[in-house]
Amino acid sequence: MKTADSSKFKKLYQQFQLELKLQGKSKKTIDSYSRALRHVTGHFDRFPEELTPQDLKLYFSDLVDSHSWSTVKVDRWGLRLFWKHVLQKDWHWPNIVKP
Repeated sequence: MKTADSSKFKKLYQQFQLELKLQGKSKKTIDSYSRALRHVTGHFDRFPEELTPQDLKLYFSDLVDSHSWSTVKVDRWGLRLFWKHVLQKDWHWPNIVKP
């Protein structure tokens, strides 16, 4: 990411961590949910608010192939909270079933 983009992501990232802290999430949970945000952003090299439901479906499809179901669930909850509390948008969970 370019410097300006990096600065924008850092602001969103810090806002997300603050929201999680204010909700009383543990440090471990904050770290896990924040990691999900870093991963999805890095996966597409785009800001999360630019991602479509189809992008998220592809992301989770790749995640199911490469990680445990626990990781899939953690990323799901982390990204859901980011959409709800930082972006203030509805979260559309890709329709996947536990393998």
